[in-house]
Amino acid sequence: MPEQIQERPHAPGSTAAAGTVPVPEPGLTPEVLIARAKALIPDIVAQADEAEKIGHHTPELDQKFTEAGFYRMLQPRRFGGYAVDMRTYWQVMLHVAEGDPGTAWGLCLGAHHAQGIGAFFPEQGQVELFGPEGNFKCPHRAAPMGTATPTEGGYIVKGQWDYCSGVGHATHFMCNTLVPGRESEGLLTICTPIENVTVIPDWGDGAIIGMNSSGSNSVRVDNVFVPEHCTCSGDWTHNTTKAAPGMYLHDDPMFCGRIYAMYHAGLVIPIIGTARGSLNEYEEIIRTKQTYFAPKVPRYTVEEYQRHYGQARALVECAEAIILQCGDRYTELARRWHATGEPFTREDDAAMYAMIQKAAHLAMEATRELFGAASSSAAKRGARFQRLYRDMSIYPGHISARHDIVATEVARMHFGLEDGLF
Repeated sequence: MPEQIQERPHAPGSTAAAGTVPVPEPGLTPEVLIARAKALIPDIVAQADEAEKIGHHTPELDQKFTEAGFYRMLQPRRFGGYAVDMRTYWQVMLHVAEGDPGTAWGLCLGAHHAQGIGAFFPEQGQVELFGPEGNFKCPHRAAPMGTATPTEGGYIVKGQWDYCSGVGHATHFMCNTLVPGRESEGLLTICTPIENVTVIPDWGDGAIIGMNSSGSNSVRVDNVFVPEHCTCSGDWTHNTTKAAPGMYLHDDPMFCGRIYAMYHAGLVIPIIGTARGSLNEYEEIIRTKQTYFAPKVPRYTVEEYQRHYGQARALVECAEAIILQCGDRYTELARRWHATGEPFTREDDAAMYAMIQKAAHLAMEATRELFGAASSSAAKRGARFQRLYRDMSIYPGHISARHDIVATEVARMHFGLEDGLF
């Protein structure tokens, strides 16, 4: 039985009273969060066509996600979040993805960056960014497509960032920048309220082949002042033995700062959703349609169609099992680090990243298997099966999907060689 979500003590010496936000539902359990996500699948499916057209899931559905507590799952308890374990978070997102992969992509990437704020940003910045009500929804664009010029008390930020997934319902915008004259020092991450930036209407309605409902618009920032405390180092990945400061600030292992596996899972869970949704669509087809030639019988009674279903189901369930096993492993390693000081290593994180990439490959194989075995009507414009297939096609082109690079880097870390992973 999942543990009840409870308040944890603040770290010794932290200013617990400053910026403390009560959670909306103190007794909320992981079990209830997962049940809520599963119950919302029909609503997610029902809005998918509209979401693809407008470029993000509907405001009505987002209100349901907000009320269900989905945006607070990886948010520190001190700031009104539930700080659940990773398995719970990913189970919720798997159900959302089953309804609509693009919606899951946008929700997952709008919700899971609260963990990065809690792990890496200064305490004063967290108080300001999470605010008095703990309302935080935020994309994070990692590519440094703009600059942060130092000024008194902070930085002047300017630039334009594409593919800001999750911005459709965002309260804030987070991105990586370069500081002029300090490029050799690495990236600077900034976060600012959404009203300080311009969201460009360049997503949805067929602007890209798939994931049109993910809210992945470009964002322009025009000379916006960002205070120093709302920034942090943009290198969240190359530390080897030192946990992020948030683990100590919140006295919570979920803010230890390891992000490879959890960031990439946010892209792969929607792909698993395409496979699970495709399996559902395929079952509907073979249950309701007959074979073309005599003797005409329901397709589900024919070995050929049974075989495609059985093979694809195994692939989907293997992909889901990898994700959930990695969720358990992530939480186990983070808790061990917090309790004993034994690091959750960069190699551990990268190895899970590689496993999650393989989960994506299994899900894509399942979707291709089912799409090829479905009737030609599945490929028609407006068919849910066609949209699922298009959504799946986005993943292989994503920069972080390069499994050859990740596999090589895992080996280099294992053998003590220099690694250059993202």
